Amino acid sequence: MNVTLSIDERTLERAREKLRAVGKSVNEEIREHLRHIAGEDDGNAGRWSEELRSLSGTGDSHGWRFNRDEIYERR
Repeated sequence: MNVTLSIDERTLERAREKLRAVGKSVNEEIREHLRHIAGEDDGNAGRWSEELRSLSGTGDSHGWRFNRDEIYERR
């Protein structure tokens, strides 16, 4: 199915430049995005979420606790 979009010329040209750098077309990017929105992407999201789940909780802080003052300490 063909769809007509109204896109600012400058925005479209900048998108083309960025996508050209990764070897993709605007058409491919929009198609992939719509598949993702529709829940029909290639399954990578499921694979990554499974990996995240398998790694979750496997770390060991050796008793260290988060301390906001230490994190934001200016040197």
